[in-house]
Amino acid sequence: MRVDALTLEGWRNYQRQQLTFDDGCNVIYGENAQGKTNLLEAIVYLSCGKSPRAHGDRELIGFDRQDALLTGQIFSRQREFVTDIRLSRSKRRSMTVNGVKAKNGAALSDVLHTVFFAPEDLFLIRAGAAERRRFMDMSLCQLRPRYAEALSQYSRLYDHKTRILRDSEDKPELLDLLPEFNEGLCRSGAVLIGYRARFCAALAEYARAAHYECSGQREELTLDYQTVKTVTDPMGRQEDIYWQLRQHMDEHQTAERASRLCLSGAHKDDIEVLINGRAAKQYGSQGQVRTAALSLKLAEREIHRSAMGEYPVMLLDDVLSELDPRRQEYVLNRISGGQVFITCCENDRLDTLLKGKVFHIRGGEVL
Repeated sequence: MRVDALTLEGWRNYQRQQLTFDDGCNVIYGENAQGKTNLLEAIVYLSCGKSPRAHGDRELIGFDRQDALLTGQIFSRQREFVTDIRLSRSKRRSMTVNGVKAKNGAALSDVLHTVFFAPEDLFLIRAGAAERRRFMDMSLCQLRPRYAEALSQYSRLYDHKTRILRDSEDKPELLDLLPEFNEGLCRSGAVLIGYRARFCAALAEYARAAHYECSGQREELTLDYQTVKTVTDPMGRQEDIYWQLRQHMDEHQTAERASRLCLSGAHKDDIEVLINGRAAKQYGSQGQVRTAALSLKLAEREIHRSAMGEYPVMLLDDVLSELDPRRQEYVLNRISGGQVFITCCENDRLDTLLKGKVFHIRGGEVL
């Protein structure tokens, strides 16, 4: 699986740029705020129709532009694909794969998978639960189209329910609508929980081995998927999970109406990370937390390889400069076997350490 060529037009700070890539390692260097991360962001978007940084598509369009074009020539599953995405400030985006309309991001994920690793991910363990849910969601939306559909439905219902609860003091008649939204949240939430539980089980297996090796065989990493307390078996029957979610939501109905907040549901899920049996978030050292985050990202890559039969495209955004030499060497040794993009600042010059193609970015242009 690889991206052979990329065309950017009106994307972030790129006016127009056409690039061809090495099928192994691609080093992208330059000063800060020149467009290195924007390039990796475009590749992530090709894989799922979402940005790991932006809240909406309009943020991806250049300041002086009304639209943006993103085209990727991709080799996947022993076939060649051309993915074309057009964003506009005035109308809905359009996406095609080999000329056929793509209805959603799942159609893009059928072609390309990516694993994106940024410096802020090194603090994934100490961040709030929302960041770990986002980590699961970004990966699972590529792996399982049904998950992406359920997540979209859940998010839409959650927003509606939040507005109902928020406005219920002035318009108490809105509360009559809650049973319908609770039903939908429990149905789609049961789907999310089942997929998340299985993803975490696989993640735990790969991450445990990676962390054990990176820590010099001194530490054991374990993961504990946490969801609504009434769900006794997150990997059990979907119908059972649904009824257990209903029970929890019924128990919190009064509290939700009093606080005007959604207190029950899959939007509270989390992953507890333990190192040698202790919560890494509270008790892990900076080195332990970084090693654990590295292990999660490398484990994510292995999950995608297992699901697709080939490695996803790995995108390392200025991560190596944040690591000590031992962890740098460990990462570089573990990312062979697939296409990799690595960004760094000019003074890092990783091109002297890595074989592949080198791109010097300045002001949204390749020099």
